[in-house]
Amino acid sequence: MAISEVASPLLGDGGRSDYVDDTVDFRGCPAIRSKSGGWKSSLFIIGVEVSERFAYYGIASNLISYLTGPLHQSNAVAAANVNVWQGVSAMLPLLGAFVADAYLGRYRTILISSMLYILGLTCLTISTILPPGSNGHSGRSAWLPLPEFQVAFFFFSLYLAAIGAGGHKPCTQAFGADQFDESSPLEQMPKNSFFNWWYFGLWSGSLVSMVTVNYIQEYLGWGYGYGITCLSMGLSLAVFLIGTFTYRFKQSQEGSPFTSIVQVLVAAVRRSQWPIEESEHDRGATRQFRAALPLNPNCSFPSKRNNWTVCSVEQVEEVKGVLRLFPIWASCLMYAVFFSQSSTFFTKQGSTMDRKISSSFLVPPASLQCFIGISVVLFIPIYDQVLVPIARSYTGVPSGITLLQRIGTGLFFSILSMVVAALVELKRLNVAKDSGLVDFPAVTLPISIWWLLPQYILFGVSEAFTMVGLQEFFYDQMPNTLLSMGIAIYLSIFGVGSFLSGFLISLIEKLSSATSGGSWFSTNLNKAHLDYFYWLLAGLSILGLCVYVFFAQSYIYRNNYPSSKDGY
Repeated sequence: MAISEVASPLLGDGGRSDYVDDTVDFRGCPAIRSKSGGWKSSLFIIGVEVSERFAYYGIASNLISYLTGPLHQSNAVAAANVNVWQGVSAMLPLLGAFVADAYLGRYRTILISSMLYILGLTCLTISTILPPGSNGHSGRSAWLPLPEFQVAFFFFSLYLAAIGAGGHKPCTQAFGADQFDESSPLEQMPKNSFFNWWYFGLWSGSLVSMVTVNYIQEYLGWGYGYGITCLSMGLSLAVFLIGTFTYRFKQSQEGSPFTSIVQVLVAAVRRSQWPIEESEHDRGATRQFRAALPLNPNCSFPSKRNNWTVCSVEQVEEVKGVLRLFPIWASCLMYAVFFSQSSTFFTKQGSTMDRKISSSFLVPPASLQCFIGISVVLFIPIYDQVLVPIARSYTGVPSGITLLQRIGTGLFFSILSMVVAALVELKRLNVAKDSGLVDFPAVTLPISIWWLLPQYILFGVSEAFTMVGLQEFFYDQMPNTLLSMGIAIYLSIFGVGSFLSGFLISLIEKLSSATSGGSWFSTNLNKAHLDYFYWLLAGLSILGLCVYVFFAQSYIYRNNYPSSKDGY
């Protein structure tokens, strides 16, 4: 998977074919293929993502520790708050994508959202260094209660950063993919590799953050940890601006693409009962969508032809293409619920286990998430360099296997990860019981934290398949005017999944607390039953995978991707 610039062929027409259609450079002139875009531009954008993910995971990966530490929240309340924040962070890209696709464009949206992101992180840093603070020692008991104003300011800062991320996330990846011309055979395969390298860069930044920032937060102070994330976002903005002179900018069409979608829906509803002049050629389309068919000239209804009564076939096909994505979106929600656990209960599990590497060094429990990143960083080059060429030789598909097959493979690995997590949690509970430490939650259990390693590795492999597949799928299958929205819809899976996870946790907490067995999420994890919760998620994930396969088998790709009519 060598990263090399896509070379333009020698042209004999004065270089006119070297221009990229519907694309301009930073000066507003038609973009020249050999002088703009490709890997030279996308590497800047991948660098932006590395820095942004460093900042984001500096917050997300250890947020539950701050909530249960300085803020003294219970495990269930803290996990619910983390899920809500992650859910909001993943849903806000829908708004960011709307603004980008309809009004500002991706470049301006990235600039503005980056500034909001930096402002949010600055406020977050200030909120954690305001007195009263800690007494200088680690441990929950060391933290003094925070005043209500400081708590409110912390959450305000947290959600301000989420607003910045909401504009940054969908636009940066879509803007990076824009640097490759999908109509050019020379740039199609590098574009497929871009999504792999994008996720490689994403986890590279996340991995460094989990190793360094989590340690700084745990042992040097939360203010230092959040301050570093602020500096990282500043670096992200600087890298993005430096690359401006190399970027390609897609020209936007007149009018909002969202208006076009609403016009089709309104026209379909308004004309659902109107008489239609239907020819033999039109009948198939009539049964699917009436918005593009001509009015019957004998119709007594007003027959003024405008975009709110009659839409073009292209408009209708675009809307149908967007609606066909919904079953895939919905069937991946259980994966998003599973995804939420790595930064909540996986971390709390590790906090009860033996974390010693040496007599003086303890592994921060949140840092174990770095093995997800290590799995991704190691697996993606193997996948792109070895597995894809082998699979391509058998299937003839440029990406080796189809996008939906890739996503489905990752869903299967996520189920394996959850099953392993349930078995390891059962082992941990048995150790607590056998050691007589059930009633002593503050005492470290005589079981190594490395028992959690297999579930993190399987989690990482599932991400390498599913997350990259979802990103490329929702970008590739959206209309050209809604590419940012495609990334936002992919991210919204994890927003809704986080909300579902929070709802599920709250419901189980309420029901299980009323039983003799006690809460599944007891503050004393030695009395909790996270294993029951993991088994429940594994069962629901199996059901979700079955639903996914059902819809994936009937999906037909846009632009005849990959090479056959069969979607899966």
